[in-house]
Amino acid sequence: MKDNKRHLLVVEDDKGLQSQLRWAFDGFEVTVAGDRTEAIKQLRRIQPGVVLLDLGLPPDPGGVTEGLATLSEMLSLIPETKVIIVTGDNDRANAVKAIALGAYDFHQKPADPELLALLVARAYHVHELELENRRLQQHDKNMPLKGIITASPQMLRVCRTIEKIAPSNITTLLLGASGTGKERCARALHELSPRSDQPLVVINCAAIPENLLESELFGYEKGAFTGASKQTPGKIEYADGGTLFLDEIGDLPMELQAKLLRFLQERVVERIGGRKEIPVDVRILCATHQNLQDLIAKGLFREDLFYRISEMTLEIPPLKDREGDILLLAKSFLALWSKEYSSSSVQFSPQAIAAMEAHDWPGNVRELEGRIKRGVIMAEGNQINPDDLELGNTPLRGITTTEPLPLNLKAVREEAERKAIIRAMNNSNQNVTDAASALGITRPTLYSLLEKLGLRT
Repeated sequence: MKDNKRHLLVVEDDKGLQSQLRWAFDGFEVTVAGDRTEAIKQLRRIQPGVVLLDLGLPPDPGGVTEGLATLSEMLSLIPETKVIIVTGDNDRANAVKAIALGAYDFHQKPADPELLALLVARAYHVHELELENRRLQQHDKNMPLKGIITASPQMLRVCRTIEKIAPSNITTLLLGASGTGKERCARALHELSPRSDQPLVVINCAAIPENLLESELFGYEKGAFTGASKQTPGKIEYADGGTLFLDEIGDLPMELQAKLLRFLQERVVERIGGRKEIPVDVRILCATHQNLQDLIAKGLFREDLFYRISEMTLEIPPLKDREGDILLLAKSFLALWSKEYSSSSVQFSPQAIAAMEAHDWPGNVRELEGRIKRGVIMAEGNQINPDDLELGNTPLRGITTTEPLPLNLKAVREEAERKAIIRAMNNSNQNVTDAASALGITRPTLYSLLEKLGLRT
C-alpha cells in the first residue's frame, strides 16, 4: 500500500536534543541522524518532506562548514525538501547564509519544541502544495489534447482522430450524449487547425427561438423586418476565416436545414432582405446528442444535409464506458474546486471513490464536475464522503444478463488485467511503484504488463 506517513528528518549530533526532538512532533514519522553521512543516507531512504538541520555537525561541531555542505547536498538530491536550520543564539549571520543557499527557514537555540512543531507543520504544508502543483502541471503535459483529460483507450482514439483531421477543412459531426464533452472536442479541432488564430463561433441551435435563428445565422439587411434598424451580419459571416460550430444541429428547423444545405454547397450566404451573395470561408463543425438517422426516418431531418455535415463522424463515448477516466477526472475537478474554495487538504474517502466508480453517470462529465463541486463545499473535515456527492445509495454496476458469455479466456483475463492496472495507476497518480505495490506485483512485472497491454503511464 502507498506510504502516507509524513516523514521528518532531524539532523543533530547532541544526544539529549535528539531525544527531545524525536518525540516533539505529533503526526510525523521522525528519523534522527547525527552526522552528514547518516543524514544523506536517511534522506535517500525516506525522502522526507521536511528536514531539521543543525549547522554544527562533526567533524566540525564548533563551525558551520559541515552543516552548510550537508544543506547543499540535500537540496541537490531532493530540491523540493524544506530544510529548517537550527542554529546557536549568536549565529544569525550563518542562518541567513543558509537561507540564501536554499534553506526554508531557521530557528535559534535553545530549541522551543512547540514553536518548532509550528514551523515544521507550516513547511510540510507548503511542501505538499508544491508537490500537488507540480503533479497537476505534469498531468496537463501528459494529457493527449489541451483541455481533454483522459487515459482511457476509448477517448485516446478520439483524441488521435482529432489530431489527424484538425489540419484539414473536413466538415465534422460530433455525436455523443449530453455532458460528454462535444464542445471541448470541437474547440480542440479548432485550436489544432490552421484557423486557430481566427474566431471560433459557437451557436446552439436548441437555445435560440426558431423565429430568431435564421437572422442569427445569416444576418439581415436594414428594414428587412420590423425592428431591423441596421445592417447586421450573421454568425456565419462572423466566422469567416475561422470555424463555425453548430451545437445541437438535430434541433435545426426543417426550413433552415434547406438554407444551411445551400450554404454548405455554395459557401455563400444571403442576408434576410438582401440580394447580394456573400462568400464565406469557414470550416463547419456540428454536434448533437440525438440519433439523426431516427430523425431522418421520421421526416424531421434532411438526409442530404446529414451526408453534408458528416463527411467525418466522431462518436464521443459516455463517461461510464471510459476505462479509468472517472477517478482521473474526479481528481482534476477536486484540484480545481479545492483551489476555488480554499480547501486544499480535502481528499476523497475510499467509500467515495468506490461510489463514483459504481455510479452510471447519466449526465457524464458535466454531472461528475457538478457532484465534485458539491462535495468540496459540503465536506466536513478533510474527506469527501459518498453523501457529500449525493452518491450514498448508488447501485453497483455489474455484469448484466444481456452480456454475451466470454468464450476466450485469454481475452477476458487481459481485459481484467487492463482494468485493474488502469484503476491502480489512477489511484496512485500514475506512480508505477505505488501501483505495483497496490496490485501485489513487482515494478518490472507492471512495466511488462503496461507494454503488453499497450497502456501508457
